[in-house]
Amino acid sequence: MQLPDSVVKMVNINKARPPLVVILGPTAVGKTETSIQLAERFNGEIVSADSRLFYRGMDIGTAKPIPTEQGRVPHHLIDVAEPDETWSLAQFQNAAQAAIAQIHQHERLPFIVGGTGQYIHAITQGWQIPEVAPNPLLRYVLEKWALEVTPAGLHDRLAVLDPQASKAIDPRNVRRTIRALEVILSTGKRFSSQRKLASSPYNILQLGLSRPRLELYARIDQRIQAMLQQGFVEEVRRLLQRDYSPDLPTMSAIGYHEICMFLLGKMSIDEAILLMKRRTRVFVRRQSNWFKLDDPDIHWFQCGVQTLGEIEQTIQSWLNERFISIT
Repeated sequence: MQLPDSVVKMVNINKARPPLVVILGPTAVGKTETSIQLAERFNGEIVSADSRLFYRGMDIGTAKPIPTEQGRVPHHLIDVAEPDETWSLAQFQNAAQAAIAQIHQHERLPFIVGGTGQYIHAITQGWQIPEVAPNPLLRYVLEKWALEVTPAGLHDRLAVLDPQASKAIDPRNVRRTIRALEVILSTGKRFSSQRKLASSPYNILQLGLSRPRLELYARIDQRIQAMLQQGFVEEVRRLLQRDYSPDLPTMSAIGYHEICMFLLGKMSIDEAILLMKRRTRVFVRRQSNWFKLDDPDIHWFQCGVQTLGEIEQTIQSWLNERFISIT
């Protein structure tokens, strides 16, 4: 559906701080279908802010929008890398900003959609990410160190050098821990002190989707069961057959790690499923630290109680107030 003429004019006029709608919330809350319907209603395009969706061949375990869903509205930053490539936060930010600029040029409304907190904040808070070139030798040493002291032990070392950075990084995320240490050891400065904020170049409306925690956990369990029925085990088997190592950062993602362990004979399928559920619930709790229900910058909607029409009205009112009134 095309935007009303006044909204199209709004996109043209506000080139200094053009509009950006953000749809955020925890895993399995319902962001995919909601964002697609909103993008259809407001002549929009979707920019994924889910770091798991970057990688080709990792579809079922990431709950990637299926082709028919992606066909309903244009999607950006999905299937942009191979599983053995690493997309940094800086790469994402640059690519997302380029996609948003392209969408504005087409006089359409961009929707950033995802549940990865640092990726959302990098856009909404205008993070200035330190540009430190990769140091392969240093990374190799840090990877070896992680094997010796365990990922948790490496994270403990980061906490000594930069407590603030360590709080923002999951101890199991070895890649991010190593990157923080790499920047610290290369520059002699704390990683957290080099990530500065700048005013966002966008006029932003943030919409949060929520559900009661027990309902969300039930949806997570149902999603995992559906993934298995859709062939998740075979998807992981194909990745291993293509010689993608189970030790890759991408293969440590929730679900992929557990199914790898099952296929390698290191745990039963029941143990893998149980661990997937546990890790996903922990991840949901971590997401709530990034997106707080009392954040005044986020308009929260409880799925199943508040309707899509209410969310549409919030967007339309925001457009009317911020843009159409000045035409």
